[in-house]
Amino acid sequence: MLTVSDGVAAGTREDRSGDVLAELLEAEGYDVARRVVPDERAAISDAIVELAGDSRVVLTTGGTGVAPRDVTPEATAAVIERAAPGIAEAIRADSIAKTPHALLSRGTAGVLGSTLVVNLPGSPGGCRDGFAVVRPALAHALELLAGEQTAHRQT
Repeated sequence: MLTVSDGVAAGTREDRSGDVLAELLEAEGYDVARRVVPDERAAISDAIVELAGDSRVVLTTGGTGVAPRDVTPEATAAVIERAAPGIAEAIRADSIAKTPHALLSRGTAGVLGSTLVVNLPGSPGGCRDGFAVVRPALAHALELLAGEQTAHRQT
């Protein structure tokens, strides 16, 4: 997982969203590798590529809003090979029912190689809610990306 935050990267802010996300992933049985980068497009893209080399899923938290330094969606789009718009749309739809601030979310999702990449909001609640949306389909998505036989895909 990748936390995108100038404050966390500088050590002036606690990574509460990253803590929530790591806890949720670990509860699902995933081994979690954590990285933190500032809101810098190249640093975000590089970290996603690096994490994707060793992971089946990369979840980012932070940098998805409309503030000038919120560039996580652009950095993600620069490295994914195929978009998975339904994921980001579902996260936004769920969030909009809870807060009007979700209208400002620009998170994206897609595939890099055989790794699923999903942008989640930077708040602990946004991470928790976004992961709850993704969780029911996550194992299936990872099976498909690994080329494994699934209930919907048989040889």
